[in-house]
Amino acid sequence: MATPDRQATTLALAHALSAAERGLAVIPLSRTKLPALRSPHRDDPTPTPCHGECGRFGHGVYDASTDPRRIRELFAAAPWATGYGIACGLHPHHLIGLDLDRKNGTDSSAALRELALRHLFTIPETVVVLTPSGGRHLWLTGPPDVVVPNSASRLAPGIDIRGAGGYLVGPGSRTDHGVYGTAPGTAHLAPAPCPPPLLRLLLPPPRTHHPSAPASTAQQGQGLVQFVLAAHEGQRNTRLFWAACRAYENGIGPNLAIALVDAAVRTGLTEREARSTIASAARMTGHRP
Repeated sequence: MATPDRQATTLALAHALSAAERGLAVIPLSRTKLPALRSPHRDDPTPTPCHGECGRFGHGVYDASTDPRRIRELFAAAPWATGYGIACGLHPHHLIGLDLDRKNGTDSSAALRELALRHLFTIPETVVVLTPSGGRHLWLTGPPDVVVPNSASRLAPGIDIRGAGGYLVGPGSRTDHGVYGTAPGTAHLAPAPCPPPLLRLLLPPPRTHHPSAPASTAQQGQGLVQFVLAAHEGQRNTRLFWAACRAYENGIGPNLAIALVDAAVRTGLTEREARSTIASAARMTGHRP
């Protein structure tokens, strides 16, 4: 007979595979809610940034997949996993998670209602996951060419945002504090689009432009181009949008646009996709493309 932990692993794998069928990329998690597989580079004398290019497991959310075979391999490599994480910001859902906490007397749900009243938006019916501590995770979707960053209590006390590069603990996961489960009446729903006024709140404020020397500007532009060139599949639009936002915020967007398009095309995007993403970045930062 399977041990309780083995049963939890089997259940977590089953839930993860079910989530993958819905287009949600997943990774195995430990009971602490952290990725179950440690970095293969942790003992390297001089670790270099790696997002899975080495071909080994242990790169956190960069391991996330919807491929059943790969998911089984991930769980086989982490037989102690009792849960799974759902990567945010990825195609096709571009998931955004609102983590409403109830710790330390914080009423994050009330804070969200106040924000909704103040900024004139309504949270649509969507998937809601109940946490063991009494909190809730609201699942929303964002536009494919908009990058929502992770943040903790920036929107309001007790409200954490899971965006690009982050993950949500999937329903059915077992942790040291209990089991995550879908709220009654929401399991059948698809993640709803994020209301535009809320989406604007989730994006970082534009940076104040400070004129800099031409050499510094050129250096910064080259750094942004290299950032785009380093993107691998699943990151290309995200990196391009981020780099374009930084370029427009710092006054070099129009001059750098062609170089960013060329870099994005070299990573595998089409020219049309690249120009569309850069135009979205321009609009989001208050500039005309």
